Amino acid sequence: MKNLIKFCAVTLLVFTACKNEKVAKETKQEAVQEILAFDSFGAKITKDAALNSDEMLAKYRDLKVGDTISVKFASKIKEVCSKKGCWMKLPLDDKTETMVRFKDYGFFMPLDANDREVIIEGKAFVQETSVETLQHYAEDAGKTKEEIAKITAPKTEFSFEANGVLMKKI
Repeated sequence: MKNLIKFCAVTLLVFTACKNEKVAKETKQEAVQEILAFDSFGAKITKDAALNSDEMLAKYRDLKVGDTISVKFASKIKEVCSKKGCWMKLPLDDKTETMVRFKDYGFFMPLDANDREVIIEGKAFVQETSVETLQHYAEDAGKTKEEIAKITAPKTEFSFEANGVLMKKI
């Protein structure tokens, strides 16, 4: 009887160990697939726990000029700087967007990244952007001189400084 109990215990341990090894192997495969599904820019980040655009907009609406929060969210690129890829705009809803720049000017996005899905992590804040800066961004975006001349007042904007970006591969 004691030998039967020992045999059952050893068998149970072997099967449990094999199951745990299989789960660990599946977890590693999922991590590799996640890495292969995204291009990474800047600091290494993960896709988990990212807010969607609606949740991010709600966070922005709670902020005042000068407030800052650390956050991660997902959206689709609306526009990228056409000269260097040094900024991008992400929509939060049909009328609202956030201007994203990159920490310490340390990395850039591909110039053809419009309409690509991204997950960004960093600091969200509300700021007032000067007329000169708005005109500079319009020039970078390839706007005409007439469009640039129409920019005559500063703008309160939802801004973001990204330390890392994941961009979904096509």
